[in-house]
Amino acid sequence: MKKNSLLWLVMLLFVITACGNAEGINQTEGMESVSIVLDWTPNTNHTGLYVAEAKGYFEEEGLDVDIILPGESGADQFVASGQADFGISSQQAVTEARIQDIPLVSVAAIIQNNTSGFASPVDKGISSPADYANRTYGGYGAPIESAFLGALMEEENASVDDVEIMNIGNTDFFTAFERDVDFIWIYYGWTGIEAEVRGIELKVQYLNEYSEELDYHTPVITTNERMIKDKSEVIKRFLSAVSKGYQDAITKPEESASLLLDAVPDLDADLVHASQVWLADKYQADAEQWGIQSETVWNNFANWMLNNDLLDEELDIQEAFTNDYLPQ
Repeated sequence: MKKNSLLWLVMLLFVITACGNAEGINQTEGMESVSIVLDWTPNTNHTGLYVAEAKGYFEEEGLDVDIILPGESGADQFVASGQADFGISSQQAVTEARIQDIPLVSVAAIIQNNTSGFASPVDKGISSPADYANRTYGGYGAPIESAFLGALMEEENASVDDVEIMNIGNTDFFTAFERDVDFIWIYYGWTGIEAEVRGIELKVQYLNEYSEELDYHTPVITTNERMIKDKSEVIKRFLSAVSKGYQDAITKPEESASLLLDAVPDLDADLVHASQVWLADKYQADAEQWGIQSETVWNNFANWMLNNDLLDEELDIQEAFTNDYLPQ
């Protein structure tokens, strides 16, 4: 059994036992029940889903969609085990899952390019990866973080060996800087915009500005192989509705932000509106349509992971993602 496969199996069995079968949740007469698990608490990465729900795009496709929070186990386990039909994940997570024979498949890119980077308040004096040397990085405990740091620092003839890496877990970004942390990996569309709303100026070194290989799709929408085999038409109908939702998020960001807030009123309204405007031209970017995924992007990142000893073997790209279910 490949590395970590046993751990995955245990987690999947836990999900099956604890959560029961998700099929039939919120089923409405004459509608097909479908579930999607988020990767995190609701935010503007998910706006298209909530717009599709609010505007009846799912209903037009004959779908009764249940949007589920991930809980401790995350979306990938739910989707891979068949306890949810769809989930929000990332190209990185799908790549790691496929190497372990976990049947996740990415069917749409929510945001075309990688909008993440290493961020610090301007008073930390970090303006480039070379400045990470002799500083403290607040990490989440994933091996890929050190590889990311090394890739950026090598571009400036610096070494990740000179960085002190502190595991801060899920500590709030703004709280972390009270713990002698100098910089953290963030997604600018949410945390970076939150800093702007709070009046905190950041310096950010985006991963894709230093390496084309790190410009991967994140987040993505996933399903499982069983859905592809047995319910391909449901996938098409689901993505048809979701595509309309994200197209609205692109062309009508203020309205879409309001719909997200209607569904999740506890969110900070200023943050949601500012984030939505920032992301509006990021969802599709220069791709021919929303959701499309690039084979080159998948190959580049998988090869980078393999070359950095983050994968045990080459990824079968054709099994990991597909554009076949996006609207034609």
